[in-house]
Amino acid sequence: MMEEIWVEKYRPRRLDEIIGQESVVSRLKSYVKERRLPHLLFSGPPGVGKTAAAIALTRELFGDLWHENFVELNASDERGIETVRTKIKTFARLAPRGGADFKIIFLDESDSLTDAAQSALRRTMEQYSATCRFILSCNYSSKIIEPIQSRCAIFRFKPLDEKDIRERIKEIADEERVTITPEGLDAICEVARGDMRRAINALQSAAALEGEIDREKIYEITATVSSSDVMKLINLALEGGFEDARRKLSEFLDRGVSSGEILDILSRRIFDIPISDQMKIELMERIGEADFRISEGANERLQMEALIAYVSLKGGNGGSIGKGR
Repeated sequence: MMEEIWVEKYRPRRLDEIIGQESVVSRLKSYVKERRLPHLLFSGPPGVGKTAAAIALTRELFGDLWHENFVELNASDERGIETVRTKIKTFARLAPRGGADFKIIFLDESDSLTDAAQSALRRTMEQYSATCRFILSCNYSSKIIEPIQSRCAIFRFKPLDEKDIRERIKEIADEERVTITPEGLDAICEVARGDMRRAINALQSAAALEGEIDREKIYEITATVSSSDVMKLINLALEGGFEDARRKLSEFLDRGVSSGEILDILSRRIFDIPISDQMKIELMERIGEADFRISEGANERLQMEALIAYVSLKGGNGGSIGKGR
């Protein structure tokens, strides 16, 4: 029998089980208590509990009949206006079951809907507001048109704290009888970056391998690199050792680490680099330029080597880099 996916197995079933979003949970509980619900817009990064909150809210409102009055659609699969006119409208016009006052339509990744589809959705939200409530989930609320935002109570989910991820991963590891070292736990927290789904998936993938879960195993199975390794790379370049830095970069890329991963770590750790403020500004500009060019289809390795060459050139020639503040 195939092992159950841990992300689904340990998904919160009640609002009290959602961690790291205390203010959001508190407001949602008030809706459950009053048995009244407006249209909702959940906004925030992936893996922080938006879908779990929508399902937990529905469970507490409708009890055992929650699945009869709830439908989940992924807007990124079908982005067009026909999705609103057919699937969404068909469910919206059906009467609630089991004596419920309304049904709930959960639209995940709703920021993927086209503007035309969102305009049609706005009209559907108005037309069936007596018997249907919408919960829209998105990563970027700015991509949702203003008429829809004004019709929703907006909930902003924050990335989970490392403490919350650490505690949850330890609970799951104990439940699944998996041995994880403190360094392995630190690596999962770093890899997750506030995303509980990514953390649980990393734990399950590592647990499929033999032996205890340590730091190296986590970075290997997630094809990521630690921030300390990226700092070693940039320090090599700072000292003017372009060839050494280039070899280390090649090690990362040959292991399957994406350039975006390296650039993301570098952008977050740039303030820890002992260089002048002016050089930090110039380096951040170069990081952004490399990221844009790669996203537009430029050669990944070439762009990363150009960035390392720039840092090495400035540092090796005694420029502003490496001078400190």
